[in-house]
Amino acid sequence: MTRAIILAAGRGSRMRELTEAQPKCFNILHGRRLLDWQLAALRGAGVQDVAIVRGYLAESFAEPVHYFENPRWSESNMVRTLLAADAWLSSDDCIVSYSDIVYTATTVRALAGDASPLAISYDPAWLQLWSRRFADPLADAESFRRTADGALLTIGERCASVDEIEGQYMGLLKFTPQGWAAVKALLAGLSDADVDRLDMTSLLRRLLAAGIRIGTVAVIGPWGEVDEPGDLALYHTLIPASAL
Repeated sequence: MTRAIILAAGRGSRMRELTEAQPKCFNILHGRRLLDWQLAALRGAGVQDVAIVRGYLAESFAEPVHYFENPRWSESNMVRTLLAADAWLSSDDCIVSYSDIVYTATTVRALAGDASPLAISYDPAWLQLWSRRFADPLADAESFRRTADGALLTIGERCASVDEIEGQYMGLLKFTPQGWAAVKALLAGLSDADVDRLDMTSLLRRLLAAGIRIGTVAVIGPWGEVDEPGDLALYHTLIPASAL
C-alpha cells in the first residue's frame, strides 16, 4: 500500500500578503487551491490514504484526511515537519509532497513505481520553466546531476553554468520504510538544533555523502512550484487546468 504525506506546516514568507490569513497551499490556481490539485493528483494515481502535516494556521484545514502536527513549525524546517509523520513513513511506502507545488497523477504513479527505497522526481526540461520565472535562471537553480544508471549524483549547490544542471528537483519524493530507516539513522547522528535547521535538499545532500542511493524519476506532464505571487500568475497562462 502506498500512502501520501503533504508537508503543509510552513507559512511561505515570500508569498507576502497571500499567506497572511491562509496557509500557502490555499492559494488558487484555475479556481482550485493548490491543495485541491495535490489531492486530485494523488487520488488520481490511486493513493487513497493521505495525511497532511500542518502547523501555520492548522485550524484552517478541514479535509477528511489524517493529520500530523508540527507545533514548532515557526522555529524548524521541513525535515522536522517530515519527522512528524514517522508513524506512516516507518510502516508503508509513502509519497511525500511539498504543499506549494502542482503536478500530475502520471508523475505520482511513475514515482510510486520506482524500485528505489528512496526516490525523487525532477524536471529535465527545467530551463524552459526557470527562464519564464526568473530573469536569471541561475539565480535560483541548483545543481542536479545523475549517474549513468539514473541515481542522484549532486543536488543543491550553486552553479556557474546551466550546462552543469541536468534537471531540477521539484518537491515530490518517495520513501519506502527501508529508505526512511536510512534517513532516521542519519538524523540520529545530528543534534536537535541541526535537525531543526535542516531543509529537504540539505538532507538529500547528506544522504548522498553517506553513500545512500537516491533514485530519480522525470516529471510527466506539467508541474509548477509557487514560491512568489508571480508564479501563480505565470501558471494561469502556462499550465492549462485540463492538463493537471
